[in-house]
Amino acid sequence: MDTTDAVFTSLLEDNAEELYEHAPCGYLSTLMDGTIAKINATLLDWLGLDRSRVVGRMRFTDLLTVGGKLYHETHFAPLLQMKGEVSGIAMDLKAAAGRRMPVLVTSQVKTSGDGEPLLIRTTVFDARDRRAYETELLRGRQVAEEARRRSEADRERLQEALAILQQSLLPPELPAVPGVQAASYYHTASPDLLGGDFYDLFPLGSDRWAFFLGDVCGKGPQAAAVTSLARHTLRASALHDADPVTVLTMLNTVLHERQQGGDGRFCTAIFGVLEPRDGHVAVHLASGGHPSALIQRADGSADFLPTPGGMLIGVLPQASFTGAHTELLPGDTLLLYTDGLTEARTGPERELYGDDALRAFAAAQPPAGPQALITALSGLLTSFGEGLDDDTALLALGVPAPTPTTATEELT
Repeated sequence: MDTTDAVFTSLLEDNAEELYEHAPCGYLSTLMDGTIAKINATLLDWLGLDRSRVVGRMRFTDLLTVGGKLYHETHFAPLLQMKGEVSGIAMDLKAAAGRRMPVLVTSQVKTSGDGEPLLIRTTVFDARDRRAYETELLRGRQVAEEARRRSEADRERLQEALAILQQSLLPPELPAVPGVQAASYYHTASPDLLGGDFYDLFPLGSDRWAFFLGDVCGKGPQAAAVTSLARHTLRASALHDADPVTVLTMLNTVLHERQQGGDGRFCTAIFGVLEPRDGHVAVHLASGGHPSALIQRADGSADFLPTPGGMLIGVLPQASFTGAHTELLPGDTLLLYTDGLTEARTGPERELYGDDALRAFAAAQPPAGPQALITALSGLLTSFGEGLDDDTALLALGVPAPTPTTATEELT
C-alpha cells in the first residue's frame, strides 16, 4: 500500500463522533421547546462557551442577539413549525466578549414514525467572511453612488455655466426696429458642448440697421473665443463702414491673423443692412461661405436669395465675398439660419434634411411674419431628435403685413 492509500484509509477510519464534534460548521440539537440537547465543539469554540453551561441549561434563542431572537419568534419558528425545515437564514449569534457572529442557519424537525416532532436539528455556518464581503460590497456601492451623485452635480453646474456663457454670445433680446419685425431662436444640440453659432441686430444710425448671423467651426471654449471675436469685429467694422462686403473683408483679416497664431478656426457668416422705406425695406447683404438666406413672400412662395461664390472667412489672407440686394414688401420674411438645420439627419436612412426640404417647409407655412416662422422652425428642430447633432441659430426679419380693414372702417 503506497502513502496515498494509507492517508485515504486513515481518513475513512475517522469515527462519526469526531466528525460531528470538529466539523467545519456548527451542529446542535434542541428539544421542541428550544432547549439545547446536543452541541458540537466547533460551535462552542466559536461562541466561547463551555458544554456544561449550555446543554440542558440554555435554549437556542439564548445564543441569539436581541434582533435574532425577535426574528426567530416572528419568522424562523413559525416557518419551521409550518414547513418542518428552514434553510440559509442569516442571523447573528452572541459570541464571547460581546461580539456578534454572523451565521447562516438551517434547521430541520426530526419526527417519529407516527409523524410526531421529536427534536430540531440545526446546522450553523460561519458567515463572517461573507458579511465582511457584503459590507465591503455595500461600501463600494455607496462610494460609487456618491461619486455618481457628485458627477451629476458637477455636470449640472458645468451645463449651467455653459448655458450662461452661450447666452453671453447672443443678444439678450432683439431691438425694436421701426417698420420691421424680428424674431430669433437658438437650439442647443448638447448642453455639454459650447456652440459657435451667433447672430445680432443693432442700429447703425440714419434709420439703418445692421444684422448678421454666422457659425464658427468646432465647439468648446476655443470656438466660443472666436465667436466673441467675430461678433465684436462685425459690430465695430459696421460702425466704421457698413458696406457688407467691406465688413466681411475686415472679419476675414482679423480671423486670418488669429490663425497665424496657431488657431486654425474659421467661420461662415452673412452680414446685411436694413433700410426701412415707405411700405418696404431695402436689404443689402453679403455672404462668406454661409448658406443662402431664404425669403418667404407674402403670396406664400419661398425661395433662396442667391449669394454664390462667397468664401470661408479666415482661411485665406485675401477673400472675395458676394453681395446681394432685395426688397422686403409687406408680409415678406427674410430667414437666416446655420447649417445645423439643413444638415440634420432624418428618417430611417438618416438622410440630410437639405435645402429643398427647408424651402418646401417655409412655403407650407402661412406668411404670418417672423415670429410665426421661427416658432414653426423651432418645432421642426425639436422633431429631429437625435438626428440634430449641431447647434442651430435662426434669425428672421420681416415687414408687417397691412392690417385688414373691415367694411365698417371702409365706410367710415
